[in-house]
Amino acid sequence: MKTRIKWKGNVSFEAEAGSGHSVLMDGAPEAGGQNLGPRPMEMLLMGLGGCTTFDVVLILKKSRQDITDCVVEIEAERAPVDPKVFTHIHLHFIITGHNLNPQTIERAIDLSAEKYCSASIMLKQTVKITHDYEIINA
Repeated sequence: MKTRIKWKGNVSFEAEAGSGHSVLMDGAPEAGGQNLGPRPMEMLLMGLGGCTTFDVVLILKKSRQDITDCVVEIEAERAPVDPKVFTHIHLHFIITGHNLNPQTIERAIDLSAEKYCSASIMLKQTVKITHDYEIINA
């Protein structure tokens, strides 16, 4: 896996993935950014969210759960001083579907966090990560 980051001026950077997709990242306005894209640390949270949601949806489908939607809302706290690492990340899953089994959903989230989601497993070595979920009947 490879990626390439190109400085676009000021505190903006274009990140191009090995797959050919790209995204523009920008620093915060107080750092000279122009709000042209997400901050790099936001991208880290987006990657975590994408990784774990991918797993949860796949596990629920394989478990024959009739899901119609899956959203994860992520909140993170950062240290107040540089390097301002994440100190706590909370993932709140909102699963919508028909006749969903809470134990199956909880198991899917746990499997992602403990076995399948590379991002989650890597980050939990240095960050406290918590999860919860809610079920919405469609």
